[in-house]
Amino acid sequence: MIYVIKKDGTKELFNSRKIVAAVNKSAARILYTFSEEEQDFICRFAEEHAASLGKNEIQIQEMHNIVEGALERVNPAVAKSYRDYRNYKLDFIHMMDDVYTKSQAIRYIGDKSNANTDSALVATKRSLIFNELNKELYRKFFMNRNELQACKDGYIYIHDQSARLDTMNCCLFDVAAVLSGGFEMGNVWYNEPKTLDTAFDVMGDIILSTAAQQYGGFTVPEVDKILAPYAKKSYDRYVEEFMKYSDPSWVGREEKAIERALDKVRREYDQGWQGIEYKLNTVGSSRGDYPFVTVTLGLGTGQFEKMCSMSLLAVHKGGQGKAGHKKPVLFPKIVFLYDENIHGKGKISEDVFEAGVDCSAKTMYPDWLSMSGKGYIASMYKQYGKVISPMGCRAFLSPWYERGGMHPADDKDVPIFVGRFNIGAVSLHLPMILAKARAESRDFYEVLDFYLEMIRNLHIRTYDYLGQMRASTNPLAYCEGGFYGGHLKPNEKIGKLLKPMTASFGITALNELQELYNGKSIAEDGQFALEVLKYINEKVNQFKEEDGYLYAIYGTPAESLCGLQVEQFRKMYGIIEGVSDRPYVSNSFHCHVTEDVTPIEKQDLEGRFWELCNGGKIQYVRYPIDYNREAIRTLIRRAMALGYYEGVNLSLAYCDDCGHEELEMDVCPVCGSKNLTKIDRMNGYLSYSRVHGDTRLNEAKMAEIAERKSM
Repeated sequence: MIYVIKKDGTKELFNSRKIVAAVNKSAARILYTFSEEEQDFICRFAEEHAASLGKNEIQIQEMHNIVEGALERVNPAVAKSYRDYRNYKLDFIHMMDDVYTKSQAIRYIGDKSNANTDSALVATKRSLIFNELNKELYRKFFMNRNELQACKDGYIYIHDQSARLDTMNCCLFDVAAVLSGGFEMGNVWYNEPKTLDTAFDVMGDIILSTAAQQYGGFTVPEVDKILAPYAKKSYDRYVEEFMKYSDPSWVGREEKAIERALDKVRREYDQGWQGIEYKLNTVGSSRGDYPFVTVTLGLGTGQFEKMCSMSLLAVHKGGQGKAGHKKPVLFPKIVFLYDENIHGKGKISEDVFEAGVDCSAKTMYPDWLSMSGKGYIASMYKQYGKVISPMGCRAFLSPWYERGGMHPADDKDVPIFVGRFNIGAVSLHLPMILAKARAESRDFYEVLDFYLEMIRNLHIRTYDYLGQMRASTNPLAYCEGGFYGGHLKPNEKIGKLLKPMTASFGITALNELQELYNGKSIAEDGQFALEVLKYINEKVNQFKEEDGYLYAIYGTPAESLCGLQVEQFRKMYGIIEGVSDRPYVSNSFHCHVTEDVTPIEKQDLEGRFWELCNGGKIQYVRYPIDYNREAIRTLIRRAMALGYYEGVNLSLAYCDDCGHEELEMDVCPVCGSKNLTKIDRMNGYLSYSRVHGDTRLNEAKMAEIAERKSM
């Protein structure tokens, strides 16, 4: 007989069933289940190797090594889980100590890593503290040592570590599919709405419920086309009521019925959008933040579709708040889908375009997405009539064809975009990688390949891990049709739905990469930055074909990351002019915010990189002239011809004491107050850079905003 000597010195008879229990726990932590054959192999392996030692007593550490050896042969991933868990008590003490330290800072100081959260609120504090614990668990049980070191040093950045193992990132949610025929939510059956006002109420419930089950942006694509059928139902009801109760002898009775019905539908639209704006900006989600919701619109040319677009633009332009102190809200982000054949001069919806320009000139939204210009996004619309709406602020999906999948089966195969999502982003810190290559006298592309492979492996493991989740984790998405193929039973795994979903390779600080390479910005040169981005595209396309996953290249909107990356660079390589001498790095492929270039020059300079970041991109220009509508219209039309996703940048400021508003205001010129609300573009979305003297933005981002000239 063989005895195992435990850590406390006690002896216990060797029992292979205890080994099975232990390894099953390790397997469960990575959502793996051993077969009977695998369990039998592990037991035999342990018994034979224990016997081969020729001892009656074995230390527990030796037994751990034997079991680990068995697991390496059966499933190396479970072996890692087993190895990581062996010293969990000591590790957990350290981990919980770190979480406690961060929790105290959140409780008493706050957190500004995400401008979309108000860390003064109790619910938000609790969510942020939970997120810190979840981050530590992710690092402990999902990442390997090389990945941990790469993140710690700053060569890569894994976004949203607090939620990556629970759910997915951003999406194009199929609200129309969920509404059609009714659906179940929270064990309550919702009938399909019979009126427009009810459709708004139900859509708001769907958004708040489902946006809380993911961590990225939630987009309702082509909302004008979704709501128009319910507007028609309300219209028909109002006409019927008028005709029923009015005097049949009235002259012009039918015309009056139509006029009154249209007025009432228009009022339902206005009240519905006002309700959505209040709901999304005042009711926090169960995640502890305000749901990042985007709606796209503008292509609908029917009466009620145009009415929908005009209503939202008017409501958003008018702002919310008490009389004399109205200001625009942050959500939903509005994206105008521009088609020259619909919105051009003299076309059927030129009036909707002009209303959009008025709204952008006043509030910065809508942003503008070209359906008829150059490039990938417009090509999908022109060839197939399919719209690729942005997910959240800037993420775009790669095509997935109904029958062929990654590639069309034939000329009649069509791509699907609505109902799909992204599983997460991992970003490269390109200046760090170049600095490492130089410091180690290695080829830059060799070092870059190492980190590209690292991100690739992280994505593959994430696909595998999320695939084990059950449909019940997000019922409206996976069971009620919100996601493509989402008609699963609650206990079914979602793995079969993940092939059409994207995973992103992010890029940051392309400008600083060029600066480090030859001391010039991308506005001055840019050739090396362009060469690197082309190389990354080639490698990622190679990975796509080899792995069968839809990898995408994403121009990262660094928020708190813009400051973190500078700190990491300085720690490893010091302060270098043009690279790490400011508190922030540039987002994505954008020119540095201090570049003294015209809006047209900026559009052209950034256009070199546009088609190399098809997984996520936005182009924006800054307008220093107060509400210069003509300049804004001209540059929007130019951007649409170039095929851009264009943002209008103003620095909005509102006096909370007297209600005065103007651009670039720090002290009210009317009443002298410093009690201002200021709204600036964070990255692809807007945020409060100042509210009652405070800000939701981190110090690095505030430093960047202060230096903006052309952003």
